[in-house]
Amino acid sequence: MNAVCLLMSLVLVVSVTGATWAQDDLTAWAVVSEPPKDLSKVSAKVLVDGAVSDLKLIPTESILNNLIWKKLEICHSVKLEGTKTAEGFRVTSVKAIDAGMLPMGLQGIAGDCLIKKAIEVAPLVD
Repeated sequence: MNAVCLLMSLVLVVSVTGATWAQDDLTAWAVVSEPPKDLSKVSAKVLVDGAVSDLKLIPTESILNNLIWKKLEICHSVKLEGTKTAEGFRVTSVKAIDAGMLPMGLQGIAGDCLIKKAIEVAPLVD
């Protein structure tokens, strides 16, 4: 009987711990890949868990009112905290960073973006 109780306790602890891990915030880095038209869903190249992917950055209400978020433009580099969901990456914390502070997996993407922005966007500004 004691062995059964011990086994049930272990299963309960593993189940609760697994649920807690799933809710923990992840750290991610991102480069805004398109001019943001709607700040509630920003397209970006995101590095999370060692892999770069195209994701939508979905801010929480507090982030949506954040000055950094309001000033996002194409090619901006950010460090994020949040959770990965089926819709994209739900952002709970955001910090603007220099492109040189990005992990190597995103530095080339940021550089290419900045060159493209300088060639395509800068001549339009007079």
